[in-house]
Amino acid sequence: MVRAKAIVSGIVQGVGFRYFASRLADRYNITGYAKNLPNGNVEIDAEGDKSAVSGYLGEIKIGPRFAHIADMRVEWLEPKNYKEFSLY
Repeated sequence: MVRAKAIVSGIVQGVGFRYFASRLADRYNITGYAKNLPNGNVEIDAEGDKSAVSGYLGEIKIGPRFAHIADMRVEWLEPKNYKEFSLY
């Protein structure tokens, strides 16, 4: 079990990005959350199997159709044992 916190910047608010992140989390069996930040970025905290989290982040970096990912910073942290994937 691993946990990664990612800050995604670019055109990521108002384009369905968090819902995209949530649908992907279901597909990869990821728990955690996605939330909009006041500066226009999105924070994603993803927890699960190492290969699942890596695959998940790879697709997050591409984003949904109307998003444009300018940058994604990832920090690997100790797991928190989230029970589900939430949107904030």
